[in-house]
Amino acid sequence: MSATTQSPGKAAEVPSFDVTVKIMRSVPSDVPSAGYGEPVPAPTSRWDTFTLTMHGSDRVLDALHKIKWEFDGTVTFRRSCAHGVCGSDAMRINGRNRLACKTLLKDLNLRKPITIEPIKGLPVIKDLVVDMEPFFDSYREVQPFLIVSGVEPTKERLQSATERALFDDTTKCILCACCTTSCPVFWVDGQYFGPSAIVNAHRWIFDSRDEGAAERLEILNDREGVWRCRTTFNCTDACPRGIEVTKAISEVKRAILTRTH
Repeated sequence: MSATTQSPGKAAEVPSFDVTVKIMRSVPSDVPSAGYGEPVPAPTSRWDTFTLTMHGSDRVLDALHKIKWEFDGTVTFRRSCAHGVCGSDAMRINGRNRLACKTLLKDLNLRKPITIEPIKGLPVIKDLVVDMEPFFDSYREVQPFLIVSGVEPTKERLQSATERALFDDTTKCILCACCTTSCPVFWVDGQYFGPSAIVNAHRWIFDSRDEGAAERLEILNDREGVWRCRTTFNCTDACPRGIEVTKAISEVKRAILTRTH
C-alpha cells in the first residue's frame, strides 16, 4: 500500500493508496446475451480482479464507479442516492452485507483484496444485481400501511411522544434487504417472511393510530412468520441504519402471545 507525502510549506495532499478489488461476476442462464436474444448456454460465475488507485475518503461505491467507468463498462450493480438513504447498493463486501455508499475503503483490510458479491438468498439477475421481487412480496404481505376505519378525520391523527417511541426505531428501515439476506433461515427457506418484513409490520403493529395490528399478528403467526427466527442477530449486525431488528422481532412474538382473542 502506497501513500502520498506532504511537502513542507505546501497544502496537504489527499492521501492515495492502491487497492485490489475482486468482483463476483455472474450471468444466469435465462438472461439473453446482448444483441442476439439467445440465452447464455449455462450459468457462469467468476471473480474479476481490478487494481485501483483510490483516495482516503473514497467508498466502495467510488471504486465500483471507477471500475465501470474506466475499466469494464459491463460490470453491473444498483445505486441511486449514494448517501445511505435509498438502500439500492446493498451487497456483500468482504463477506458482510453492507451498503457500498457507506463503506469507506480505508476502514477495510487493504492488505487483502476487497471481495464484492451479490447479497445472498435472492436470484441473481447479473453480477451484483439481484431480483428483489421475493423480498418485496413479503413486504407487501404484511400490509405496511395505515389501516383505519370510520369517517375520515378533519385534522391530523395525533399521538404522544411516548406512543411514538414504541415504534420509532423500526421507522428507519430503507428496504435495502441487508438484514433479510444475512439471515441463514432466509437462505434455506424461500417462504420465510424475513426480518425486514417483520420490522415493517412492527412499525404499524405498535402505532397507536393503526387498527390493523390483529390482522398483521395473525399473518406473522404463520409457520413461516416470526417463529422461524432463530435469534442469531445477523440481521441486527447487518442493518446499516442501526435498527435493533432482533429486538423488534421479539416484541412481535410477545405481542402474538399476549394479544386478547
